[in-house]
Amino acid sequence: MSGQAAFLHRLRMGVLTSGSDATRQLGQELADCLPDDTVLALHGNLGTGKTTFISGLATGLGITRPVTSPTYNIYNLYRGRRQLVHLDAYRLEQADEAEGLMLEDLLESPWLLAVEWPERFSPEWLRRAWRLHFSFEGENERLIRLESDSR
Repeated sequence: MSGQAAFLHRLRMGVLTSGSDATRQLGQELADCLPDDTVLALHGNLGTGKTTFISGLATGLGITRPVTSPTYNIYNLYRGRRQLVHLDAYRLEQADEAEGLMLEDLLESPWLLAVEWPERFSPEWLRRAWRLHFSFEGENERLIRLESDSR
């Protein structure tokens, strides 16, 4: 089993992280496993580490700018080896509001669209998404599990 295959297998089983550095590291490792032009749906309650994980993804994509939560402006755009669009759908009241964001015009291949609160986002975009689930496992621990990928 290759290094990437072993990592993805471990992530499908669920990885327990202790603290934000470990969560960030896991995101950084996943960056190399994601194919170009991928949607990554991040499911989890507030405070489970979704933005921290995306910060690690950004590092793995060669992005040096700090990653911040896009809750109030809906999305942030970052450029590295691959374009990263970090979208927080929490404030979208209906999934069809995503159409008004005109994401198709924003995305330049190769891209990665990381969506927090995907249940509020357009199902069209999520049909072939990689899905990660984040949950609390104690005060500083998070369980992060890959439910599915588009392969």
